[in-house]
Amino acid sequence: MRSMDYYEILHVDRSATDDDIRRAYRRLAMRWHPDKNHTGKKDAEAKFKDITEAYNVLSDAGKRALYDQYGEEGVRAGGAPPQPGGGGADDIFAEFFGSTPFTYCNTGAGTTARAKQQAAWDAGGGGAYFGRGGFARDHGGGGAAAAPQPPPVESKLACTLEELYVGVTKNMKISRNVVDASGRMKTESEILSIEVKPGWKKGTKITFPGKGNQQWSQLPADLVFVVDEKPHDVYCRDGNDLVAEARVTLADALGGTVLVLATLDGRELLVEVSGGGVVAGDEDDGDDDEDPVVYPGYELVVPSEGMPIAREPGSHGSLRIRFDVAFPERLTRRQRAQIKRILDAAG
Repeated sequence: MRSMDYYEILHVDRSATDDDIRRAYRRLAMRWHPDKNHTGKKDAEAKFKDITEAYNVLSDAGKRALYDQYGEEGVRAGGAPPQPGGGGADDIFAEFFGSTPFTYCNTGAGTTARAKQQAAWDAGGGGAYFGRGGFARDHGGGGAAAAPQPPPVESKLACTLEELYVGVTKNMKISRNVVDASGRMKTESEILSIEVKPGWKKGTKITFPGKGNQQWSQLPADLVFVVDEKPHDVYCRDGNDLVAEARVTLADALGGTVLVLATLDGRELLVEVSGGGVVAGDEDDGDDDEDPVVYPGYELVVPSEGMPIAREPGSHGSLRIRFDVAFPERLTRRQRAQIKRILDAAG
């Protein structure tokens, strides 16, 4: 039985990495596949079987360790011998590339498709069919199955509440692994532009098809950005509404006050609080007017000052202000008596 040097067959050093071995197999298998070599097909078949056997051993960590220590006989003695050819070679080829690209049904359509594929291969120097993940598509003759696409890759898109209120364009630089036309893995960078619309909510997804990482014999994954909302110092979001907390003194709660709030689009919003109502612009009609009283936990609603509604341009939710009332820690007897008289009269 002839002895084979698997490293020499694949044209790699003994220190070759798994990626080196994978790239070498890809290059040599495409070159020596029998369907690619119509002249000298018998020699090509023998060469292809040797290449497949070498890859079978060197791509397996256990077999490679046995081979490095004991040679070819050590591999055969240590377990099932590598499959040197026949259907096994095409099986490995199909598993590696996603399909066996030169095999078509023997029909008129299949023969035409095969001829077209061979012509494209010869014209393109071997790279015409890698495209988005290898030999993935049916080119009219039928046989080649679609290459699988991995699950989408999701990444957070952090946005401030101000950005979600007014809208913003974010430029995101990405780096991803792709397989080039020669079958080599490389890293490429790109800047993606994302237009965040006013009113978008946390969890909104923006998909860039095919912009994720690519693996051998697979289509590139889709890249999905998921909107995430940063906490705000004043406001929190509840659907399309904004919620703010306000702490007022007991005197302001009973006698009225004006709250000054900075809006998310940079305006200054004045909210006059008289009891429980927003009465900006109202005039005092006399001492007999009665207003609700602001109490701890009371919620005042200001219409149309909430978040933009993405599906209803020009519409906004409400601003809800929740009150906490700070009671005085000490009162004199006279103050207590005066307050009691007023409250008794109100009750």
